[in-house]
Amino acid sequence: MVEVFAVASGKGGTGKTTSTVALGMALADRYDVTVVDADTGMANLLFHAGLSDAETTLHDVLADDAPVEAATYDRFGLTVVPCGTSLDGFRDADPARLRDVVATLAQDTDIILLDSPPALDSRTAVLPIVLADRIVVVLQPTIPAISDGLKVQEYATTYDTDVAGLLFNKVRESGSIEEVSAKTERYFDGPTLASVPESECAREARRAGRPLLAHAPECEAATAYRAAAEGLTIQDGTAADAADRFQSAVIPESL
Repeated sequence: MVEVFAVASGKGGTGKTTSTVALGMALADRYDVTVVDADTGMANLLFHAGLSDAETTLHDVLADDAPVEAATYDRFGLTVVPCGTSLDGFRDADPARLRDVVATLAQDTDIILLDSPPALDSRTAVLPIVLADRIVVVLQPTIPAISDGLKVQEYATTYDTDVAGLLFNKVRESGSIEEVSAKTERYFDGPTLASVPESECAREARRAGRPLLAHAPECEAATAYRAAAEGLTIQDGTAADAADRFQSAVIPESL
């Protein structure tokens, strides 16, 4: 089986990368999980996974300078494909090659999580959503964040990508969730997977270069991410079918 999720937000600062790695680690208790930093312009995953010194990254693969196997690393029970942070690497990367990267990874994993760019302002940014089977939308409990999340959903449905669910992050008080939950139930296709509280543990984990579930596995935020993973129903699919679909995915010419 293999299923690909794009973890997307529509804006920066929502804790999308923290959420991607946390969901991956929680799902890794039951599945073989691969996490890919598909944000080729503003990569962040390598810092969360303790891979800031990685010699080969997704930039090298997308520039056709290395095979995808050279950019995969075993970290915290996950297979991690980090992306580099240099402007030269971003310039030389061909985003269209991400189709072949995902197709190759699909041969040897159960779940792929694509940490997507925060803004849908380019073909590169939209591509992870186009490639995914479903999306997980990461939101903060504010009206502007809901608006940004709806843009993500609109792009997803345009390219026949379903919504797996919503993940509220950095929740400071229960009232803020109650205020917006009625709106999300009305306008979003997927269920609310969990509400993750604002957490000093998450900030400490980022500073330490470790995933939240490794740094503070018993904290309230980590527990919420595990609940989100439990609520994420995994659908069966074959690696061959997935590879064919990814390699034939059409990159949008315009937004």
